[in-house]
Amino acid sequence: MLVDLVAVAFWTMLPAYVPNNAAVLAGGGAPIDGGRTMGGRRLLGDGKTWRGTAVGTAVGVVLALALNAVAAEVGSAAGVDLPTFPLAAAFGLAFGAMLGDVAASFLKRRTGRERGAAFPVVDQLDFVAGALVCTAILDYGWFAETFTLPVIAVVVVLTPVLHVLTNAVAYLLGLKDEPY
Repeated sequence: MLVDLVAVAFWTMLPAYVPNNAAVLAGGGAPIDGGRTMGGRRLLGDGKTWRGTAVGTAVGVVLALALNAVAAEVGSAAGVDLPTFPLAAAFGLAFGAMLGDVAASFLKRRTGRERGAAFPVVDQLDFVAGALVCTAILDYGWFAETFTLPVIAVVVVLTPVLHVLTNAVAYLLGLKDEPY
């Protein structure tokens, strides 16, 4: 059933959906690129910091562990078999999301885009790609069992919609300088 599939996809991606938002709230600190440049442009920019990456990853892992504690109850109430997250998968989802966002920043700088500039498709799916790749590397068995093709398809369709909505809310709350 489609509703079950959407529920599983959303649940499974929560530890990857939350880290970048947590990083924005915890932002500041030393930039990962240390101010270094390549071709006259910053490698990443001031928006990608060690603190934001560490806090975002930690929040994603803690969220996954919290989801583990309620998976049976929530799944039973919803009538859906929700997965739990082994530590390696939790870390892969959270850190991979942060890594995907860092990679997108690198691509933005190489294509002449400034911090905060729109980069359609990449902006919406960079962290998904990072999360999936990192999780597959760290816990392939769990990844292959959990991220079936239908789940991945739902994630790829659902994520851009959620991304646009959450960014618009963050903009309205004054947490972001742009609504995308």
